[in-house]
Amino acid sequence: MAELIQPQMGLNFEQVWAAFMENRQQMKETQQETDRLIRESKAETDRLIRELRDDNKETDRLMKELQKSMGYLNNRFGELAEHLVLPNIVQKFNALHYHFHDIAKERKFVDPHTGRVAAEFDILLENDTYSIGVEVKTKPTEKDLRDHISRLEFLRNHKDKRGDTRSIRGAIAGAIMPDAVRIEALRLGLYVIEQSGDTVKIEEPNQLRSW
Repeated sequence: MAELIQPQMGLNFEQVWAAFMENRQQMKETQQETDRLIRESKAETDRLIRELRDDNKETDRLMKELQKSMGYLNNRFGELAEHLVLPNIVQKFNALHYHFHDIAKERKFVDPHTGRVAAEFDILLENDTYSIGVEVKTKPTEKDLRDHISRLEFLRNHKDKRGDTRSIRGAIAGAIMPDAVRIEALRLGLYVIEQSGDTVKIEEPNQLRSW
């Protein structure tokens, strides 16, 4: 940008005015160029925002599809784990002198006030003395243990209201059983059921808990 020409001795008015007008024209051209760059920058920014918004929509769509697929796979793995556990579990518990005669899969308990499922057991084994609720997971977590304890407590309350004095016990089964989950389950007084070849094995806690 040209600097303003300061009036000097020997310059007449016409010369000073001409220099001023030239400088003014240069400033105008500079402003026009600045405005053009701003417009171009804004247009580019708007384009990038639109592309980013479109990318986010596509990302959201892909994430929803992935979550749906993962949910489906988890359900299938859960079903597979149940199929692995169910055929052998009665025999294994009978070896521990239970002799169950009632075996229910996906046993639901409905809250009569709301009509909603209040608790559901993957497998519920019962005889005249005991009820054992079994939670089956592909890979159990410590949260699964806490949730299962809540279900067992609900079952105790449910039976108490009906004068059912059978002792309630719990078990957690997994195709993959993390060591930390196994240790915590045993500490809580739950049976631990693990896949072993084409059958299952049951580990009994030192202090078996009843509800």
